[in-house]
Amino acid sequence: MTALYCTLLLPLVGTVLLGFVGHSRKAGWINVGVSALTFGASLWLALNVLEDGALLSPDKMLYVDVFNVYLVALTAFVGLTTAIFSRPYMLHEMERGRVNRKRLQLYHAMYQGFLLAMLLALVTNNLGILWVAMEAATLATVLLVSLYRTPESVEAAWKYFVLCGVGIAQALFGTVLVFFAAERVIENRDDALLWSVLHAHAGQLEPAVLTLAFVFLLVGYGTKVGLVPLHNWLPDAHSEGPTPMSAVLSGLLLNVALYALVRLKMLVDGSLESNLAGYLMMGFGLLSFMVASLFLHRQRDIKRMFSYSSIEHMGLMTFAFGLGGSLATFGALLHMTVHSLTKSAIFVTVGHAAQIAGSQSIDKIRGLIRTQPAVGWGLLIGTAAIAGFPPFGVFMSEFLLLTATINSWPWLTVPLLIGFGVAFAGLFRHLHPMVYGEVPEGQHPVRANMLPVVVHLLLVLCLGLAIPDFLARWFDQATLLIARSSLL
Repeated sequence: MTALYCTLLLPLVGTVLLGFVGHSRKAGWINVGVSALTFGASLWLALNVLEDGALLSPDKMLYVDVFNVYLVALTAFVGLTTAIFSRPYMLHEMERGRVNRKRLQLYHAMYQGFLLAMLLALVTNNLGILWVAMEAATLATVLLVSLYRTPESVEAAWKYFVLCGVGIAQALFGTVLVFFAAERVIENRDDALLWSVLHAHAGQLEPAVLTLAFVFLLVGYGTKVGLVPLHNWLPDAHSEGPTPMSAVLSGLLLNVALYALVRLKMLVDGSLESNLAGYLMMGFGLLSFMVASLFLHRQRDIKRMFSYSSIEHMGLMTFAFGLGGSLATFGALLHMTVHSLTKSAIFVTVGHAAQIAGSQSIDKIRGLIRTQPAVGWGLLIGTAAIAGFPPFGVFMSEFLLLTATINSWPWLTVPLLIGFGVAFAGLFRHLHPMVYGEVPEGQHPVRANMLPVVVHLLLVLCLGLAIPDFLARWFDQATLLIARSSLL
């Protein structure tokens, strides 16, 4: 249990420490150091789970199994690489006058606070604490989105706060309904919101109450996932907040919200004799996938464009988990991993591209491959990877999902293939001039830290070529855990 406690305590210490020294020019190194220690603790925790199985804390409030421990390691890893990128990026933003020392202090403290909320949401065994952690992440994100204090960033922060506040209220009501169903079955009321206890008694829970609860939970946490029509906050939050925040929003927050939905779907599947929860997730997921694919064509802001790409891929993952079965679930878990790695790498290049051009407007970002080849090639390769080009891992996960869809719902492969084609066209119609266009006046190279991009894209390439044995076993065990619930 020491590894589990360290994984939570390190970002907590980092939040407090950076709350005092986050204004220093060396605070970026402290942020990187704390993130590196957190990643090390997460690997220690992952090894413990793989060797000894699921871990339950003595007070039953923390629970780690093969499903959430891999997301803990992924969250800590993306948090580390984004911290490495954000150190020179935020110093450059301070030199440009976009942030002052106090806002830099707020940024560093909230960065670690955001990671703490995400890790707590992943490892908590209590559905009530899960809701609290998601709300804490909302508050930390509001402060980060409004960091620049421009009218647009303040408006985006308010939109995020209002929409996600309404959504999280729906999730709270759904959690109350789960407690209402559980207290009639579980003798000790203190255990009525513990996921491990609920999962063991899923077959005894009232199906009608649990169905109603899942509807509210899907709306609530689906807002955080960015499912259409609850997605309006996401493009604004991405486009107006600091670019490192966009990387962790796409790479981490959306994953954690989807994780919460899958956990709750496992309870509903164990209670109902039908796949109602899966059908709802398939419907919302496919709708989000199709709508986001179309909206990619209409974007003029580079960060908004890739935020719609995130909505597209989260819709695809939601559809896959709703589809159920071993093949679709394995593909969804793989897609969560490769999407997080690829999209966070893309936002690193997008941040540098915006600094080179002095604007986030797609029309003003031109000829990156000539101005700064590393940034241009990073954006090109990252976009090719997220578009599903072989041999990257996104191609493999999407191929698994298509195969599962052909096996279970053959007619749904048509809208999926149309969506892939539309999304591909939307991305590359904007990408070509940004990478290969004529270089405009006033565009100059910047101090770019491309190490996170190289590491992430190499990992995505390796996962597309061959999944390591230990990771394949990890995904297999998580797939069995999730898929088994739909068969109860």
